Amino acid sequence: MPSSLPGSQVPHPTLDAVDLVDRTLRNEGTSSSAPVLEEGDTDPWALSQLKDTSQPWKELSVAGRLRRVASSVFKACGLLGSLYFFICSLDVLSSAFQLLGSKMAGDIFKDNVVLSNPVAGLVIGVLVTALVQSSSTSSSIVVSMVAAKLLTVRASVPIIMGVNVGTSITSTLVSMAQSGDRDEFQRAFSGSAVHGIFNWLTVLVLLPLESATALLERLSELALGAASLSPGAQAPDILKVLTKPLTHLIVQLDSDVIMSSATGNATNRTLIRRWCGTMGQPTRENSSNCGAFGPCMERNSTAPVDRLPCRHLFAGTELTDLAVGCILLAGSLLVLCGCLVLIVKLLNSVLRGRVARAVRTVINADFPFPLGWLGGYLALLAGAGLTFALQSSSVFTAAIVPLMGVGVISLDRAYPLLLGSNIGTTTTALLAALASPADRMLSALQVALIHFFFNLAGILLWYLVPALRLPIPLARHFGAVTARYRWVAGVYLLLGFLLLPLAAFGLSLAGGTVLAAVGGPLVGLVLLVILVTVLQRHRPAWLPARLRSWTWLPLWLHSLEPWDRLVTRCCPCNVCSPPKATTKEAHCYENPEVLASQRL
Repeated sequence: MPSSLPGSQVPHPTLDAVDLVDRTLRNEGTSSSAPVLEEGDTDPWALSQLKDTSQPWKELSVAGRLRRVASSVFKACGLLGSLYFFICSLDVLSSAFQLLGSKMAGDIFKDNVVLSNPVAGLVIGVLVTALVQSSSTSSSIVVSMVAAKLLTVRASVPIIMGVNVGTSITSTLVSMAQSGDRDEFQRAFSGSAVHGIFNWLTVLVLLPLESATALLERLSELALGAASLSPGAQAPDILKVLTKPLTHLIVQLDSDVIMSSATGNATNRTLIRRWCGTMGQPTRENSSNCGAFGPCMERNSTAPVDRLPCRHLFAGTELTDLAVGCILLAGSLLVLCGCLVLIVKLLNSVLRGRVARAVRTVINADFPFPLGWLGGYLALLAGAGLTFALQSSSVFTAAIVPLMGVGVISLDRAYPLLLGSNIGTTTTALLAALASPADRMLSALQVALIHFFFNLAGILLWYLVPALRLPIPLARHFGAVTARYRWVAGVYLLLGFLLLPLAAFGLSLAGGTVLAAVGGPLVGLVLLVILVTVLQRHRPAWLPARLRSWTWLPLWLHSLEPWDRLVTRCCPCNVCSPPKATTKEAHCYENPEVLASQRL
């Protein structure tokens, strides 16, 4: 190849060509005659050490030191305040989704004929959890139905699996707020995707096994039979003690309405709580004649009981649940995104220099040989303990994602933290089940134990053996694709949590035969494509010559470029267009002789 070519004779380099030049420069050691592309030559998965450009402490005057201390205190307060409002906005967001879809969720759960199909139960668990944005609410509905004998324990197992999958949508939504920076978005989205991939892989293994052998149901029965149980205390509610003073001023919901809808007690009551207490003690209670507002007179009682109205923003509103849900959804998303952006900015400002190195070293540290494996298991315990303390897996995973985006936590360390979060949320459910009424305690405990054993089996499958930690490389690849084509994230949300579950649910309504006839070949085709793709990368000699690449297929079947052109052409204001080329790519585009001077 000649040392230089006219710019007009060199084709416009692709991203693959740029990456090939990078590998050539690193592997062969480029001579000084060729310019080395140092700018932008970074790995998005390498934890960047942000340089501290501020003046050293010893060189500061007294006034400068006071200003720096005041600035640090202000940033710390801003970070804690942003985190508090971020958690509160997640709580309000969950309430908004419950207002928009909780009664529909209750109606879905009542169809016992559909729930007898394991695939339909799995899909319903995913849809309901995505609708109400709360795995605790979905699990509570399942427990109530099992306790009321409206749902068998065997039918509840696929629903619990779906609840576990559906709860990962929250972290995916949070990662979208970092889509402005390509590397940050790649890390954040991969962190959210690794959680969902782990849950889906666990479901693909355990759902057929459970349908054939009822393994989780039998394990839970054995655990209940071996333990002598008595009703315990209420589970600690540390996080809600802090958030209730603010969130209860915005809206309060009546969870009994969701339960009554799911258990078949039809009700037209609003989900918004209007009355929060009574004044006085009724002497006898046969029936009541309560108006919409004002005192409530008890029949056959000697003293009237005045109900106390709730004190929140929508206590006396005449708006429908749908309207209030839309208002809360818009407001909570606005506050959520604002707080998330502010948290990321403050973290980037605080985590610099020695502080960044210290924090990242502590979080991502591994023990020396031969105890290197111990760090991941300690991260598992830390994730379980923090989730138990926060009483919310959604809050914990939503806090991990932005930390991954700014490079504080690596994907390899975030993976066990997220798996520990799955365990932590089940221990909370176990304590809550112990505090349930005696007639419902055994059913509640069995459902909670099934949830626990499901997550424990997933850890044994996809974490215990390092070679089987498949969610990590899959999430890396998925994050790289999504960073290049940002619209893939929206397609993933729509397909993974709405359209595909709805399609599977519709097929399940037609019967198990139709579902197997349509879904079986599709699942087999997907698995075959995955197998061939893996062999193409690692063992191409094992494949026929034609199957060693997908180039014989039409371009739109093996590349996202045609779809990207279509989406970016239809998307207004170039919102879905790919991020701008990095400095490295731009340098190559402007100087094509750089490519021509290298031996590719």
